Amino acid sequence: MTLREEYRASLKSMDTEEHIDLWFYRPLGFAWAKLFARLGVTPNWVTIASIVLGVAGGVLLYWGAPPLLWLNYVGIFLIIWANTYDSADGQLARLTKQYSRLGRILDGVSGDLWFFAIYFALVFRELHFGDALSPDFFARHPWVIWTMAIAAGLCHAKQAASADYYRQFHLFFLKGEEGSELDSTVQLDENYRQVAWKGNFFKKLTMLVYRNYTAQQEAVTPAMQALRRQLHERYGEQTAPQAFRDAFRQASLPMMKYTNMLSFNTRIIAMFISVIIQVPWLYFAFELVVLNAMMVYMIVCHERFCRRFTQELKDGKY
Repeated sequence: MTLREEYRASLKSMDTEEHIDLWFYRPLGFAWAKLFARLGVTPNWVTIASIVLGVAGGVLLYWGAPPLLWLNYVGIFLIIWANTYDSADGQLARLTKQYSRLGRILDGVSGDLWFFAIYFALVFRELHFGDALSPDFFARHPWVIWTMAIAAGLCHAKQAASADYYRQFHLFFLKGEEGSELDSTVQLDENYRQVAWKGNFFKKLTMLVYRNYTAQQEAVTPAMQALRRQLHERYGEQTAPQAFRDAFRQASLPMMKYTNMLSFNTRIIAMFISVIIQVPWLYFAFELVVLNAMMVYMIVCHERFCRRFTQELKDGKY
């Protein structure tokens, strides 16, 4: 296998890759993955390293006044570095076939921890330093910035979970079970019941967390769940016919740009800009208005064509 072929094999799929990732993060992630593979470093340890870098970078965004404003740029650099590791852990797992549910959970938690640190840093920055537009407004009304941050954080979690779920559903039809991490609570519940708490506390706990995460994803996608049930009734454990898979990919592909924008790059660029211009609260407003509108549009469109495919399956079109 040539180096170019190996690089392509480290990607999830061209359907789901974003331009910034292909231009910047994936090549760097691939270089890191090759190095870590040679050193015998596992994907989970790469993820843990990304957590340390991302959280440290988030903390450094707190300083909002001279002479320590330069720390913001160090923080931005560390967050970018952390994201190259976040890319590398998945590429390393695909190159070395070191897949695990724990790795998927850690990968999801890593970004949450970065943004947890970022949100607190931006809130305390507003409270202690103010910003270019409202130097003392949030110091006088701290409940406003706390409300914005908490609401934005809750929306962020929902946005990222929805984007991840739609991406995995797309990959399921594009590459099959081997190329997707799509799960269902029915199967997860069965796996959960087969493991005893005694002697397996950490494993059981991670299974419970992941099961609840998947249940939340399913709760906001009723039409998708109806489509999955219809596919199972019609084809059982067999793969859906190619004609259906092609039709679904064509309908789903335009949604992939929204799953990418709701995942990392768009939101982190908005956050970097808000920090650089010294108006951090604009990032929370961006989360609440722009990204929420994008998420609602993505869900509405996806549910609509899932209902259409479910009806077509019932009518015997495929």
